[in-house]
Amino acid sequence: MVRLLHAVLLGLLGAGIVHIAILLLVPEMAERDAWSRMAMASDLYRTTRIDAEAGGPAAIGPVDPLFRAAACRFDLSDGVVRVVAPGNVPFWSVSIYNRGGQNIYSFNDRTSATGLLDFTILTPVQMIELRKDLPEELQQAIFVEAPLEEGIVVIRIFLPDESWELVVNRYLAGIDCTLI
Repeated sequence: MVRLLHAVLLGLLGAGIVHIAILLLVPEMAERDAWSRMAMASDLYRTTRIDAEAGGPAAIGPVDPLFRAAACRFDLSDGVVRVVAPGNVPFWSVSIYNRGGQNIYSFNDRTSATGLLDFTILTPVQMIELRKDLPEELQQAIFVEAPLEEGIVVIRIFLPDESWELVVNRYLAGIDCTLI
């Protein structure tokens, strides 16, 4: 009985130490979310590489070594955001995250009628206004209605082998994240 009581007290003491350590680390870890790291790396509407290019650490967590990635922060309260890229690559995928890091929308090159990266992110109200007089350049774009104000777009490009490295790097450098 004494051994059981000793084990329970030791377990409670250990759990208390772990809980205190976690509480002390919360402020430190809260400042290291994806939004904060991207804010330190670049401004709004600026495409930034987030993979471990040039041997450095990835800007936002680990990225699959067979993919290269870039991200762009946006604020829909400023207006509609359009993301386009010239040319073709073997495969691309897009994920849209809210400021808290929750994935709210994902799609890939099979979603596009032309296979080109061309999409517009907007709120439901902005979608209604845009549909009243749709500009010609947005006729082939994918429209993403997002119930948010601030977010991050992450674009991942598949790298089949090293011979594609230059093409994929040019493609990522050509991604344009603009306010329209």
